[in-house]
Amino acid sequence: MKAAEPSPLRRALGAAACVAAACALALGGAAPARAAATIVIVNQNDAGIGFNDPTPAAPVGGNPGTTLGQQRLNAFQRAAELWGATLTSSVPIRIGASFVPLACTATSAVLGSAGAYEIWSDFPQAPRAATWYPSALASKLAGEDISTPGAPHIVARFNARLGLFPDCLPGSGFYLGLDDNFGDQIDLVTVLLHEFAHGLGFQTFTDDETGAEIQSIPSIWDYYLLNNRTGKLWVEMTDAERAASAVTWRGLSWNGPIVTAAVPQVLAPSSNLAVGGSAAGQAAGNYAVGDASFGPPLSNPPVAGQLMPVVDQADGTGLACDPLNALNALAVHGNVALVDRGSCDFVTKARNVQAAGALGMIVADNQPGDVAGMSGTDPAITIPSVRITQADGVALKAVLQRRSRTQSGVVASLGLDTTRLAGTDNAGRILLYTPTTYSPGSTVSHYTTEAKPNQLMEPAINDDLTHAVAPPRDLTFPLLRDIGW
Repeated sequence: MKAAEPSPLRRALGAAACVAAACALALGGAAPARAAATIVIVNQNDAGIGFNDPTPAAPVGGNPGTTLGQQRLNAFQRAAELWGATLTSSVPIRIGASFVPLACTATSAVLGSAGAYEIWSDFPQAPRAATWYPSALASKLAGEDISTPGAPHIVARFNARLGLFPDCLPGSGFYLGLDDNFGDQIDLVTVLLHEFAHGLGFQTFTDDETGAEIQSIPSIWDYYLLNNRTGKLWVEMTDAERAASAVTWRGLSWNGPIVTAAVPQVLAPSSNLAVGGSAAGQAAGNYAVGDASFGPPLSNPPVAGQLMPVVDQADGTGLACDPLNALNALAVHGNVALVDRGSCDFVTKARNVQAAGALGMIVADNQPGDVAGMSGTDPAITIPSVRITQADGVALKAVLQRRSRTQSGVVASLGLDTTRLAGTDNAGRILLYTPTTYSPGSTVSHYTTEAKPNQLMEPAINDDLTHAVAPPRDLTFPLLRDIGW
């Protein structure tokens, strides 16, 4: 049967967020990537547009194309070559794609959408009966192309106007080079690798909001989605149990043996905030933190100092959006600064507390939610920074009520928890993305955002990604192997 219409891949200024539960792309005629698998890019654009756009373009980043359309095709082909060299299949994989105008504004845009065109169950040599598989994987396992004649295995549309018009995220268009040297642009090859993976099967076809299976048949993914609180797999749960697990932070793990075996090769120790000291009281302990993309990464030995709040607002909060006044500068000098989220970007806050002599910065969220990272860049920032939840911020502020101008008796230590790998559960399995606020198209069918280094199949295209899809850098291919590739 045909798969559900894929969700859009979006980008807003300052973030490249993948909101697609499935994705892929396509290109010219039939230029296959010849390797362990053949991937054929099928150009679905009319003459003069998309992949056939004749707009002159200067070669860039190893892409020799001299027109916009040809450069788009070359980038697609590079992604196809990379996946073709990784996969094994005797059945050529067809990706039907087009560049078309999609919704966008000056500050946000839909990058594209993609996914498996059809899903199949009970096909010849299916490893599991009554189980949905994406078309490309089903054909590989069957040893013959079982898709509808002439139909693509993966289908996608991408935004032809991105970055090229003032009303469509100007200045943040696709980088069409092949060398991963994208600067402030969006690396198209990286996006394609992510989207191809969705189309190859990096997703569940079960409704992750309601928990309902298509025609009461589970996806192959559902045999590996584990509720790490109850020990039940998705195939063992009711619809309601599946829906609840999809919005339980850190509650859903990937239980596939190939991914789990590869996790120690790929992921680094988890970042950690340890709180102690004579005045820590009930706030003593270890805290989950979100890492910053600016400043030095956390390491051991940790950066430690007394925790001192910045208070620069009438309501008792401290935003650190302006250079610190004399009292706040005195408080944080030689200590770790606790500031509140809001009003300005994270880099500005770090810059101001660093200028006042702080050893590190902790940002407490200003609304309920899960731990999240902090975006931004500034090579001049030399102190470590982390972000904590609003609830944890409240707990820390409570024990900081009794303090002098320069001491609190509460010690904050920013370092690594070497007993746990970033983005894993207590058994060392990688977590899926299950924010407590449901995120359409992103929830469940992506890895957690807590992984370090960032993984290709997180719900955002992060700036530190490479074109790798396998260990020792990435865990995308191990998951595809778990489901049958």
